[in-house]
Amino acid sequence: MGRGKIAIKRIENPTTRQVTFSKRRAGLLKKTHELSVLCDAQIGLIIFSSTGKLCQYCTEPFRMEQIIERRLKVTGTRIPEHDSREQIFNELAVLRKETRRLQLSMRRYTGEDLGSIPYDDLDQLEHELESSVNKVRDRKNELLQQQLDNLRRKERMLEEENSNMYRWIQEHRAALEYQQAAMEAKPAEEHHHQVLDHFPFLGDQQPSSVLQLATNSIPHQIHPYHHLQLAQPNLQDPNV
Repeated sequence: MGRGKIAIKRIENPTTRQVTFSKRRAGLLKKTHELSVLCDAQIGLIIFSSTGKLCQYCTEPFRMEQIIERRLKVTGTRIPEHDSREQIFNELAVLRKETRRLQLSMRRYTGEDLGSIPYDDLDQLEHELESSVNKVRDRKNELLQQQLDNLRRKERMLEEENSNMYRWIQEHRAALEYQQAAMEAKPAEEHHHQVLDHFPFLGDQQPSSVLQLATNSIPHQIHPYHHLQLAQPNLQDPNV
């Protein structure tokens, strides 16, 4: 049972259309190559798919440009040649015109060359400037708000550090006071040792305080039970 004829019309399904294109393109290229080899024909085939993809075939050893040029010679048609210098001059003229327009627009935005502007254009320019000023102010306020937020964040951080430091001082107050008292007592103790260093003693006679130093400084030759006797005056002495 043979296959039925396929209606030659556009395939609506994109997937089916792409599959059919791939199969028939391969068959067309095969038939073109066979015709070129069997009949010694110069063939140039150019195919563009629906997606814009290029597919071409050219009989070897020729190039596609040679095939196209031969076709133009045979048909007597020529591709019009444009003077590149004229095209460059035209592009420069367009650029100069656009530059002058932009310069004039910039001068108008700065308040210059307003004498030749009609009322409607001045009104439009005023609205544009007001809109620009509002945008600038909004951006300025946004930056100021960001700076204020940063300052508030730093203030909270400093307050938190201050609270932590105050809490630490309260927790270690006793230790700090003890350390301060020890530092204040240290100079007095050093002075005590300096006083004792001026009086050399031997063995167990080394005093432990200034009071003991004063007691030990009394000469041992004077017995505590010795009493002083007053001398009787000689009344016969002429000097008395």
